[in-house]
Amino acid sequence: MSDALLRMGVLASGEGTTLQAVIDACEGGELQASVVAAIGNNSGSGAARRAERHGIPFMHLSGLTHPDPGSLDRAIRDALVAHEIDLVLLAGYMKKIGPRTLRAFSGRMVNTHPALLPKFGGQGMYGANIHAAVLASGDAATGISVHLVDGDYDTGRVLAQREVPVKPGDVVNSLAERVQRSERPFLVEVLQRIATGDLVLPSG
Repeated sequence: MSDALLRMGVLASGEGTTLQAVIDACEGGELQASVVAAIGNNSGSGAARRAERHGIPFMHLSGLTHPDPGSLDRAIRDALVAHEIDLVLLAGYMKKIGPRTLRAFSGRMVNTHPALLPKFGGQGMYGANIHAAVLASGDAATGISVHLVDGDYDTGRVLAQREVPVKPGDVVNSLAERVQRSERPFLVEVLQRIATGDLVLPSG
């Protein structure tokens, strides 16, 4: 990458805590990037409020605004292209990405997953479900994966992982909190490696 800031677009569905962590890292100089657009499927979400608080354009694009899935896919793609996005981050975005958007940003769309993929990934593996499955497995460690996004759930190429220990006596909430404490700093670290060119994404 050049000295220019990496232009990021963020897709978020919920409270927006990951979005906030990325915004804070950008504004604090920890991440050589700028969040220039945010898209969500909930106009009243915390992510929408956080984006607006920081002067970041937020676009509500969902089945309500575009009932036809193909039209919604085009709208998301066109919004990202219009903002000249270099990298798309899914930050708690709970919808599948359409084929047009995937093609337009092939190799330039990343997601985080609170487990060590390929274990504990796939449809239905989100939130407490993941941590409950880890505990049921008896594994001594879980972790965080940052991976490319493709047409299925959690199957894109893994870019980086960090282990988090599972401790005796852990329950879902305690394990989730430990993973979350590591997840956001690790994501910022990986994004910075992308921004500086230390981590090279595959072309197209």
